[in-house]
Amino acid sequence: MPQIFKALATITAWILWISALVMGFGTLIIGTIGRDLFNPTAVTPMVYPANFAVAGFYAILAVVIMILRQKME
Repeated sequence: MPQIFKALATITAWILWISALVMGFGTLIIGTIGRDLFNPTAVTPMVYPANFAVAGFYAILAVVIMILRQKME
């Protein structure tokens, strides 16, 4: 495979990984500051689980891309 595909796969995987971390920790921090996430008396808005699911999907996708990149070598 040409080197450009390996470089693009690496860049894409890092972008997805960093996006997953920022989105996951951002959701955790905003939910904690807003007292919505760890409040047992209030109903948790659906935004928080949805953001955590998207962050998890990004992380899994980054791992899959890195596995595919290894197989390109």
